[in-house]
Amino acid sequence: MKYFFTFLLLFFWGPLKIAGQKPVATVPVFTFYKADNSPFTNAQLASGKMLFFVFFDVTCENCRHAIQYIDNHGIAFKNAAVYLISLDEWDKVKLFLNKYGPRLENKTNITILRDTRNEFISKFSPVKYPSLFLFSAQKKLILYDDNEQNLNRFIQKINSNLN
Repeated sequence: MKYFFTFLLLFFWGPLKIAGQKPVATVPVFTFYKADNSPFTNAQLASGKMLFFVFFDVTCENCRHAIQYIDNHGIAFKNAAVYLISLDEWDKVKLFLNKYGPRLENKTNITILRDTRNEFISKFSPVKYPSLFLFSAQKKLILYDDNEQNLNRFIQKINSNLN
């Protein structure tokens, strides 16, 4: 039932708010969970690196493309801390990542998290799946997009800040 509510929230209520809805300007306070069910909070985010959040759903075709792109261009994201966040059950997330992002779990800069308390939508204000957020090391929003075809823009931003 909670997934049905989330679906309604993102796809019916969300589009009605698009004109006035803006993504969060700074990284909010949150608690997500790792695969071992240990909490992961905003206090544990990598310091001194850009923070790249990818909010995805395992049934979303565009999310599949986003995860495949990140998997295929992993080296381009090495200078950012990447957080992959889903509302889906762990077994579904594992199957999805094994199929579309098999190299992602072994990357030291990538953390896979589950939003069991449904915080991401209310705190980050995504419009649809996938939602891509790039924050500075100071946790300020640099770039937001919900079109996986624009992932190259994130790579450009991450690498332009290295010089």
